[in-house]
Amino acid sequence: MSRFIIVVLDGFGIGAMEDVAKVRPQDIGANTASKLLNHFPLKRLPSLERLGLINLLPATQSIMQPSSYANVGIALLAHEGGDTFMGHQEIMGTRPKSPLRVPFNRSIDAIETILRSHHYHVERVYRQDLAALYVNNAVVIADNLEADLGQVYNLSANLDAISFNELEQMGRWVRSVNQVGRNIVFGGHIGSSQKLIDALEVKGNSEGLATYIGVNTPDTGVYENRFKVIHLGYGVDETTQAPYLLKQHDINTYLYGKVADIVQNRSGVSYTSVVDTERVFQLLLSDLNQHKTGFFCANVQETDLSGHQQDPRMYWRILERADRGLQAVMDKMTQQDLLIVMADHGNDPFIGHTKHTREQVPLLIYQPALVKKSIGLRQTLADVGASACDFFSATNPEYGQSFLATLKSEPCLHSKTTV
Repeated sequence: MSRFIIVVLDGFGIGAMEDVAKVRPQDIGANTASKLLNHFPLKRLPSLERLGLINLLPATQSIMQPSSYANVGIALLAHEGGDTFMGHQEIMGTRPKSPLRVPFNRSIDAIETILRSHHYHVERVYRQDLAALYVNNAVVIADNLEADLGQVYNLSANLDAISFNELEQMGRWVRSVNQVGRNIVFGGHIGSSQKLIDALEVKGNSEGLATYIGVNTPDTGVYENRFKVIHLGYGVDETTQAPYLLKQHDINTYLYGKVADIVQNRSGVSYTSVVDTERVFQLLLSDLNQHKTGFFCANVQETDLSGHQQDPRMYWRILERADRGLQAVMDKMTQQDLLIVMADHGNDPFIGHTKHTREQVPLLIYQPALVKKSIGLRQTLADVGASACDFFSATNPEYGQSFLATLKSEPCLHSKTTV
């Protein structure tokens, strides 16, 4: 009986990737963790200290010290940019594909055609010379204006006018005829669908020309009343990912927080739309109390939100809450359990912009009897999903290599690669 546990500190990167000067110059100098530790040099995160965070950040001014017993590594991002959605798909074993950057108005004809072919009522709503689609007087389909422009389309819905099941089916038709990285299907109970139309805005490209049209989501109120969401990624096949493959070997799978919103886990347990850090850990700890085997993955989203707000004090408060949660998780672990604490990208609150930063991430590994192991520099986050499958002797995901062989001197690991 054993458990594989992943806790993702969303946006908690440990230094800019080597390619940022070429692909994301706005991220030059990013180092979320180091800058936070230097900003609060007299404060401690005792669980992360014990897990070896300072082993990966030796030049900080923090009073926190390296751990003599920690097991650590570093993972690079194989996906382009620094994206929570693709980061988690990669963690689960997906081989990232290069996302297309296509403004919605270049895809509008194909999307309108397929929706009309399935008997939806579709209108075009214009802002300047750009059009969004208004479907069944309930849904607006357009660009996402918060993500990297051109990579995401939103289906923003009034759930008083359409059921979420109907909305999801509509989203899958839309997904089938465009190749941008992600289609986000979401809604809330907002009363009037006119709020979606009223929140339409236009943004320009790098030359300032009106290129992108989308809904200013906070202005609609969808987040405030029974918000529901599903993320549909391009080139993401759930049957090649860890949750699906583990379930084929009768391993139960549990997802908490944002990872539950964006990773398919149809045969497992998913706690969706959970943002509060303490609540994420409450749910995780409750399941650890009840289940002696399984795959558990929790996302701490509030670290990422703090980075978006460029608020280091908030970021540190969330880290302190997560640190207490991690200690509680470690206290419940048996000799057979394995914990990975990691991130999915960076979100440097000092960088000067409000988007994710393209950073490598920590891999902090804990098992009660496992000490002084290094898994080195991993080329992809997918090595974590591959290791989870290896841990339970399940089929490998489509991407990633297990690092359990590096830990094979510890006989308590349950793995087909363990001697």
